[in-house]
Amino acid sequence: MLAPWLITLFTVLAVFFLDRWENRHIKSLFDWVPAILLAYIIPAIISYLTGVDYSQDEIHSFSRDYFIPLAIIAVMSSLSLGQLRAIGWKPIFLFAGGSVFIALFPVLLAFAFLDTNFVTNTLVNEEYWKGIPPIVGSWIGGSTSQLVLKEIVACPEDIFLSVLVMDNILVNIWTILMFQFIKGSNLINRKLKITDLGIPENLRSDPVKSIPSWGVIVILLGIVILTNLWVESFIAKVILLSLIGLAISNIWPRWNFKFALRSGAILILIVMAVLGLKLQFATLGFNPVFLVFLIVWLIGHFVFMMVIAKMLNLNMAWVPIASMANVGGIATAPAVTAAYEKKWMPHAVVLAILSMATGTFWGVLTIYLLENILV
Repeated sequence: MLAPWLITLFTVLAVFFLDRWENRHIKSLFDWVPAILLAYIIPAIISYLTGVDYSQDEIHSFSRDYFIPLAIIAVMSSLSLGQLRAIGWKPIFLFAGGSVFIALFPVLLAFAFLDTNFVTNTLVNEEYWKGIPPIVGSWIGGSTSQLVLKEIVACPEDIFLSVLVMDNILVNIWTILMFQFIKGSNLINRKLKITDLGIPENLRSDPVKSIPSWGVIVILLGIVILTNLWVESFIAKVILLSLIGLAISNIWPRWNFKFALRSGAILILIVMAVLGLKLQFATLGFNPVFLVFLIVWLIGHFVFMMVIAKMLNLNMAWVPIASMANVGGIATAPAVTAAYEKKWMPHAVVLAILSMATGTFWGVLTIYLLENILV
């Protein structure tokens, strides 16, 4: 059927150009409704208005076989390990600590309160535990990891949209709070007697002569096609393509990092638009208990990183930077960083890319542990 492909194309083009429209009303819309959420909702609205169910169309199999793998390898190939050394081990350790908390907190909570109503009813009976891995993916890896983990854990569409909406609300509020926190980080440093306030080394620039954009497309598409021919397991594909992408970006000196990252962003919009064709508004629910759980989870993540920063005698400005690199992603992390020190913006971008590269693996660990505890 041609209709779902046209709806997907229309959605991606509409969101892509609206996001770049220099109109203050449109900009205000995207401040609260990010492109990824809009790309998910528009196809669902079209399906609802036309009364056609596209949830079983073959476009979903195509997306799982090609769009998602392409997004994974594109994002992974935008990470350079050499850039991590310039940041220093303390901010990276802090960032990793925040990731560990995000991945393990729901597991520890479920284990500690196994016989409570929240665990037995909300997480198990209502299957909200399947919404936890996409949150882990979103808060560590961003949209790509979120979508991959949704597929791996088979999260129901109604729970996924509910989680997506709650996630969007919290991240927007969190971004505002991180802007305020980083502005007062020098005062907090004085109160906590933190002395390590230095600026890290400058990052190396991208190669002057990188391979052309069409070359990136041909290479990545060829790798995905060959992977589909040789590997059947979806999880195996995710792991293999992640490793190949990481190898390409660190072995090939002329690799086009910027285009690979832009391609990944567009592919994410495509995947979300395809997923939106599955959404049925009639099944949408909202669980306030789960929202409270997400708030506690997010606050705990921040407090845990503050403790680590204090132990390392690390500038408290790195706490909101690392948190936004995890939770906010590549768009908001450098924006929050600029409110404190513009020279640190490239480092925030690298941490955000590192987050995108590792989110899926943390989410798979969360799935494995939750399945052993709850299922």
